[in-house]
Amino acid sequence: MLQILYFAQDLADPAVRRRVLMLLAGGAKVTLAGFRRDANPLAAIDGIVPVELGNTHDGRFVQRVGAIAKSCLSLKQALRRVERPDLIIARNLDMLAIARKAVSLFGGDVPIVYECLDIHRLLLSPGIAGKALRTSERLLGRDARLLITSSPAFVENYFRPLSGISAPTMMLENKVLELDETDARPSVTAAAAPTHGPWRIGWFGALRCRKSLALLATFSRRMEGRFEIVLRGRPAYREFDDFDGFIRNEPFMTFHGPYRSPEELGAIYSDVHFTWAIDFFEEGQNSKWLLPNRLYEGCRFGRVPIALRGTETARFLAIRGLGVLLEEADADALAALMGSMTSEIYDATSRRIAACAPETWIFNRSDCEGLVRRLSAVTSAAPPRIALDFPQAHQNTSTPQNEGGLS
Repeated sequence: MLQILYFAQDLADPAVRRRVLMLLAGGAKVTLAGFRRDANPLAAIDGIVPVELGNTHDGRFVQRVGAIAKSCLSLKQALRRVERPDLIIARNLDMLAIARKAVSLFGGDVPIVYECLDIHRLLLSPGIAGKALRTSERLLGRDARLLITSSPAFVENYFRPLSGISAPTMMLENKVLELDETDARPSVTAAAAPTHGPWRIGWFGALRCRKSLALLATFSRRMEGRFEIVLRGRPAYREFDDFDGFIRNEPFMTFHGPYRSPEELGAIYSDVHFTWAIDFFEEGQNSKWLLPNRLYEGCRFGRVPIALRGTETARFLAIRGLGVLLEEADADALAALMGSMTSEIYDATSRRIAACAPETWIFNRSDCEGLVRRLSAVTSAAPPRIALDFPQAHQNTSTPQNEGGLS
């Protein structure tokens, strides 16, 4: 059984929970360690008691650097009961520093996998801070055996031209985790247009985009109740002046709190017709390149995604002839796009989503086993010393399964 030590930047992040569940379902034994940013009981994993390295705060970069330095000094004590792993996975740059320290404690030859699913704006800065961070990433990741990321645009726009990471790359999209016992891939069912009442747009997950909140509020008021906005997930309160107060004052917008993923996805998406798959957070950079969880989640349940032209999400949908694409990032353009929506148009759009192969949206138990096999291969492979052949950003990301069963 593959023994994995997984370092996470936020133990309360539902995406961390999903990744650990994937590794467990694939047959690995996982020790989870990392920092905590807030309390989130919905991110707990049965049978997993994480090794807590301290507390960090979202958006407070200097505080996080201090917490990492402090943790490195006390890491031997924190990991005293952790058996030597076969592999260490470091989620994000913060954890890459911790992973390097852990390798030295375990004897210096435990392979590291670098998992990076967001590109922080400081990493893209042309100034001294950006150069220093990229240098740190290159040095800390110089012996990484594998790079895991979730969008080809991250590779095309950052990892290939800027990062200096020389590890082979694996694309691991943010698909919906479904661990049914039969290991089947259930078909996607088309959603139905409302027979009465308003259309509903769901914005679910990490709620951190002030521009999206304002745009959707203005749009829903302009449509005078024909469209309602439903929010669920974890708001990044520091990004908003008064998130809760804003929602209370909006007549066509509601917030229903966090949810458990993947267990509650079917219920929450059945409550809406469209998925808001747009993010202006770090606009023009990370938000333009990512393929968000909500894209796969909404389509898994036949809900129609709304994306912004010029983004990787829009490119992904356009290749497949799916979704509705917003031309401009403002309420007028959204009203023009959605104002002519009819049951006939919606039904046809949702049916196109349902016609896609389920594996476009779903990651099942056999995929988890393939992931663990791929990671097992890393433990026996020599450190890479050759140039990468990265996938091009214009290629279709829904590729045939490779030896590890991953797309």
